[in-house]
Amino acid sequence: MPYIWGVDSANEATKDLYDCVLTQFGKPEYWGRYLTRVEGASEGITTEEVQLLHNSNTKIMPIYNDFLEAIGERQGLIVAQNAIFHARRLGIPKGKILVANIENFFNIDAAFISGFVEAMYISDYKPGLYHDPDQGQFDRAYCEAVELNDRVAEQTVLWSAEPEYGVTGRRDAPPFQPSEPNCRSNVWGWQYGRDAEACPIDTNLIDQRFYNMLW
Repeated sequence: MPYIWGVDSANEATKDLYDCVLTQFGKPEYWGRYLTRVEGASEGITTEEVQLLHNSNTKIMPIYNDFLEAIGERQGLIVAQNAIFHARRLGIPKGKILVANIENFFNIDAAFISGFVEAMYISDYKPGLYHDPDQGQFDRAYCEAVELNDRVAEQTVLWSAEPEYGVTGRRDAPPFQPSEPNCRSNVWGWQYGRDAEACPIDTNLIDQRFYNMLW
């Protein structure tokens, strides 16, 4: 299985930032960007960014992060619906993945994950979860959701934040060895390096199946 290198950023992917990544790290095959602006956390992707990235033959990994906890089926449904709303607003086609951003300090339960996955399933978008399987509540909540709902393990693509290997360029990326939950899962992405000094980006590896779902 080939693993594909790319980046994500909270900042806007301007031409200057794109050129910084090209010069310092190599050509990104995809770029993770947030669907909305969240004060103090991220800038929302613009139509100019979409054009710049697509014209550079760089796919977009859409991330939704406008929530601070992940408790209950209703909250999972709301997060999914909000992500879908912004995906449609931006013109992201059905069949593409939308990643919900679960930080390791979040309160999270199985009902949230199940609600998110079910709402995404009926929308024809693919559910993704950025998560930390080593620290925080994700591992327990995810594995409980898998026990309760077969669709969670079947449909969900996981993007792991652990272990933190350190930022590298494209040619120096490590072997694909993300941490995984202690149950059935599709860990197809790994954010192995965070907060690069040369450019404000994180570095990632994903597998071909994940890459095929990007926009």
